[in-house]
Amino acid sequence: MYGMQLPVQSQSTLYAEPWEAAAGPEDLVEVARAADRAGFDYIATCDHVAIPRRLAPAMSTVWYDPVATLAHLAAATERVRLLSHVAVVGLRHPLLTAKQYATLDHLSGGRLLLGVGAGHVEEEFTALGADFRHRGAVLDETIDALRAALGPEEFPEHHGKLYDFEGLGQLPRPAQAHVPIWVGGSSPAAVRRAALKGDGWLPQGDPRDRLPQQIARLRQLREGIQGPFTIGAIAEPLYIGTPAWHVGRRTLTGGPEELAESLRAYRAMGVDQIQVRFRSRSRSELIDQIAAFGADIGPHL
Repeated sequence: MYGMQLPVQSQSTLYAEPWEAAAGPEDLVEVARAADRAGFDYIATCDHVAIPRRLAPAMSTVWYDPVATLAHLAAATERVRLLSHVAVVGLRHPLLTAKQYATLDHLSGGRLLLGVGAGHVEEEFTALGADFRHRGAVLDETIDALRAALGPEEFPEHHGKLYDFEGLGQLPRPAQAHVPIWVGGSSPAAVRRAALKGDGWLPQGDPRDRLPQQIARLRQLREGIQGPFTIGAIAEPLYIGTPAWHVGRRTLTGGPEELAESLRAYRAMGVDQIQVRFRSRSRSELIDQIAAFGADIGPHL
């Protein structure tokens, strides 16, 4: 299983390409459609409400809303799944989050993958009246509340320390009988949360040499827990072929067979899905890379 974080919708200097600064909705839609055609399992968007000035030079302030963006892209695509990577669900009441994402799943015909995480920008929490200091505990209960609120019951019920609700109906229900919740983060607490509360784990850029110990910990924590669990990884940046420009020393380059062999090493570690990112100088070059991956690499993974 493989997917990609979409360009344009978040533009941190850690990964955004220069061409994205002048890009907009049309570019985002065309890239999403290219991933859909190429057989990608999911496309992903990020979540930040507001970026403080101290972080804006590095993070930028370009962060599209994930629910609005994924709903827009649901209408522009046919089969690709829609991942929030990750929704900072502690910023919002779980009934509000459930309403938004249940509607998205309903409208898309059951294509939602709900990725959740604790968040890291203190000013964002403060401005929204959310608890930054105890955000881990807030996320733990929020996941429990979302399990109930995204379940099959029209009148979900949850009784916790932070949130307490029953007798409040929400329609439409999600199209999926069970909305997968993938938990993001690579700290010991995040790995534990993913193992015990999630349907999958979204690492925060763990390098290859660190993944085996993280996966071993996940499996240890999940002993005795029934049900499927999807272990993810974020691959190194890719460029299919021989680049005629400097793509960075960490970027994997080469022919399809060579790259497929390199990426298959993730499966050998126990990874179930990889998120890939392509270096590009334009929308057209990115779309060409996506198409080449889908045709020549994806089938060999």
